[in-house]
Amino acid sequence: MMKAFRSFRCLSLLALTTGLFGNAGVQAQQQSPAQWPLHDNGLNDVVQWDHYSFKVNGKRLFVFSGELHYWRIPVPEVWEDLLEKIKAAGFTAFAFYGHWGYHSPNNHTLDFTTGAHDINRLFEIAKRVGLYIIVRPGPYVNAEANAGGFPLWLTTGAYGELRDDDPRYTAAWEPYFSNYSAITSKHLVTNGGNTLVYQIENEYGEQWEGDPKNKKPNTPAGRYMAALEASARENGIDVPLIHNDPNMNSKAWSKDYAPNATGNVDIAGLDSYPSCWSCNLDECTGTNGKYVAYQVINYYDHFVETSPTQPSFFPEFQGGSYNPWGGPEGGCPGDIGADFANIFYRNLISQRVTAISLYMMYGGTNWGALAAPVTATSYDYSSPISENRLIGSKYYETKNLAMFTRVAEDLSITNRVGNSSTYSTNTAIIASELRNPDTKAAFYVTIHSYSPSSTRESFKLHVSTSIGNLTIPQRGGSIVLNGHQSKILVTDFAIGRNTLTYSTAEVLTYAIIDGTPVLVLWTGTGESVEFHIKAARHGTVVKKEGTSKATFFKDGHGIVAGIAQVTGLNVLQFDNHVKVIVADKATAYNFWAPNLSNDPFAPVDQSVLVQGPYLVRSATVSQKTLVLTGDSTNKTKIEVFTSKSIHELTWNGKPLKTSRTAYGSLTAHIASIDGNFQLPSLDAWKVQDTLPEKLSNYDDSGLAWAEANHLTTPNPTKPDTLPVLYVDDYDFHNSFHLFRGYFNGSATAVHLSVQGGLAFGWSAWLNGNFLGSYLGNTTTGTGNLTLSFVNGTVHTNSTNVLLVVQDNTGHDLRAQAVQPRGILRASLEGAASFYQWKIAGTAGGDEIQLDPVRGSLNEGGLTAERLGWHLPGFDDSHWNSSSPSVGFKGAGIQFYRQVFPLDVSEGLDVSLAFVLKATGSQKVRAQLFVNGYQYGKFNPFVGNEVRFPVPPGVLNYAGDNTIGLSVWAQSEEGATVTIDLEKEYVVGSSWNSRFDSEYLRPEWTEERLAYV
Repeated sequence: MMKAFRSFRCLSLLALTTGLFGNAGVQAQQQSPAQWPLHDNGLNDVVQWDHYSFKVNGKRLFVFSGELHYWRIPVPEVWEDLLEKIKAAGFTAFAFYGHWGYHSPNNHTLDFTTGAHDINRLFEIAKRVGLYIIVRPGPYVNAEANAGGFPLWLTTGAYGELRDDDPRYTAAWEPYFSNYSAITSKHLVTNGGNTLVYQIENEYGEQWEGDPKNKKPNTPAGRYMAALEASARENGIDVPLIHNDPNMNSKAWSKDYAPNATGNVDIAGLDSYPSCWSCNLDECTGTNGKYVAYQVINYYDHFVETSPTQPSFFPEFQGGSYNPWGGPEGGCPGDIGADFANIFYRNLISQRVTAISLYMMYGGTNWGALAAPVTATSYDYSSPISENRLIGSKYYETKNLAMFTRVAEDLSITNRVGNSSTYSTNTAIIASELRNPDTKAAFYVTIHSYSPSSTRESFKLHVSTSIGNLTIPQRGGSIVLNGHQSKILVTDFAIGRNTLTYSTAEVLTYAIIDGTPVLVLWTGTGESVEFHIKAARHGTVVKKEGTSKATFFKDGHGIVAGIAQVTGLNVLQFDNHVKVIVADKATAYNFWAPNLSNDPFAPVDQSVLVQGPYLVRSATVSQKTLVLTGDSTNKTKIEVFTSKSIHELTWNGKPLKTSRTAYGSLTAHIASIDGNFQLPSLDAWKVQDTLPEKLSNYDDSGLAWAEANHLTTPNPTKPDTLPVLYVDDYDFHNSFHLFRGYFNGSATAVHLSVQGGLAFGWSAWLNGNFLGSYLGNTTTGTGNLTLSFVNGTVHTNSTNVLLVVQDNTGHDLRAQAVQPRGILRASLEGAASFYQWKIAGTAGGDEIQLDPVRGSLNEGGLTAERLGWHLPGFDDSHWNSSSPSVGFKGAGIQFYRQVFPLDVSEGLDVSLAFVLKATGSQKVRAQLFVNGYQYGKFNPFVGNEVRFPVPPGVLNYAGDNTIGLSVWAQSEEGATVTIDLEKEYVVGSSWNSRFDSEYLRPEWTEERLAYV
């Protein structure tokens, strides 16, 4: 995805004040579809594309997709919950990044089978749910992931600069990439699966040296891309290859822009983050210059210039913003919520974009060592589906547009006729007109002329229809944009064999039920609506909510219907068998169109319409019963528009008392749920010191420790002192590291320069005596201190041991991934020098995988982690009893542990979160372990994250749970930390959070004892 690092970008802003924008290629846009070439990749014609859109098996597809990362939610059963929510929102696809480092713990091991490493399950769930898939395997993905998704053994410098044609790097990526391709090949649309396209690399705009206009090839970059493409093809990928260009300046890898250039892909895409990519607005200086909320951007001219014969495609468009260290607690949904979704996604459509994937649709969590230093543990991303899997206004707002694009077949092939304020009777409003050259259906995308404006504006719209040029509404009232809002208004919109000539309300969806159309329109509560049904002669109101009466006016072409103030759900019936449902916004939010098939196109003649529940996941027919599944909270009225052959409803397997209305729908009530189960109190803690290494008599001769004796390093950054004390050079990479340095003789101080990424920290002890700590900083990844030995005991006639403990927050992104982690400089003042160093990290290092299910990124080198104290099944019966809320005095690290039961009833989806607070000194760091998974880093001195949701599967909802908490006091003040378990939500659901997940939580084994 695109980050703050893109500050070099310079984008052309929408010239709204001067009328038309995006004039490049206007003449070309008026051409007919026959004048644009229809492409395929030469291997098959299953997936084709042209200037307008993708085609799958000959049918045009509007791609509305959202990203999730399976490796950020390491529970395959939860993947199903998330994909069902994405499908329910009207999406036709979802996208995911691979993660080389997650699958490759060392340079000769790949794991695609253990636990959540088995990506076959994700493909299978997508097929069952009915979503196309955009696969983005890397090798580099960025994603604010540790080293951008590179395996950490790659970061030593031994593999070259990375991301070019260096043979060392090529030999490294080839096993991962070829295996990923081979696995994916079994799930292609050409092979009976759902994978639509396959991305090569990511945000790699390196095709040209210097100005892209000169088209001087960057030869190593071109060869690298070509090698990846060849590998994909050799391993069975026969769908189109795509790329995600990082900005509009680089103009990379498009066959239209540079025919026959080395490394071109089949379809070039773009990514963009037009609002702030970060929840810290101070970082937002590189997209629109100074951050301006809701300022839209001109992409139209870019696509005309770089890829005119390809669909305008965003493999990645802003779905939210990540929260950096020091960002606001809870992220920034207020800055990038439902209003953002409303404006920006419609604006893309106004610019003829027909393929969009939102980054992120579900963000998840940076558990273990997944995170790069730029972001904290949470990867909520202010996404439509929150980190705890809750859906709310942003999800619903996105759903309302996605549902429309799924049924608006004419939208997949349009020319842009114009973009001007002259369409509106109010100059504060601008509209873009898109028109289908075949059917003449049109889509008018309205927005404030100055897009950041939040005023309430009323206007009429000049439109061209099959019954003439009109100004709508015709009979009274107006169209309203209320605040940060945009609307897509249609003319000559096909609803089966009938036509909606125009509407001043937006189309939500429609279904063909028993051969006749049921159309759903929506608008703001209290706003007026007027629409025209062609060929109708008479209309009646069959259901009315609110006080406003409907009016009908017959003209020479059909019926004009209007409601002065829309409230709730209203149903109008016309004599040509068209049924129109008019809903206000709140009602539309809970309107669903589940399909009776798993076809991603979701054909309208196999859809039913359901209003009422919090979420509707699926619909199937069993004889005369419609079987519905979904989620509910309180007692809910449900109304279903379905075939007259259906007489009964069930909800999550339970029959409902069903009634039929006079206008043919079925109504029932879903009972309220009982979610009042009792949470356990976390008050039975055991405690053990987990920093014995600080003592001078500690024995570091065991398997846990590596002799740090390298005098050279392949890393391009050379250390200031020797030996080399870079952890990656000794096959340790993740999270916590320990360094023990030995010296004899007299010394008065030590100079230490330690590098660990943004927000990292370190502490030092001499012969067991605390010297000091680097507490961390959100803007620098290196901590330099000179620590006096005044407070230490120096043995002038015997060996002295300096212990340095470091919290590594991950490797940097892009080229900076090779920046070393560890000690850059360690030198003594006085008549002494270090003669030996030892380093400890993750038990087993690269080579020995003690926990393949949780994976190599889960643990660091803290004694508690090496010995497995964080794992279920470890015997802590000999430990003392104490609580982290009581805490301890003095600098050090204590490990707290307890086991508690959970008993969540069948039929409930429950979200639980741990909430941490430092009640004393803020100079404290803590790591939360849940059943062995490192699921939270609590660093109050440098960050504001206090709430750590943990998904079912990691938590055992039907038995015992082991919680571990390492508490690191970085000062002599000591540390006290409270930890509470809280219920975030409880819903009744067909997706059951009480599933058998024991396979994801392997227990402690005795082999851990070797790593003291």
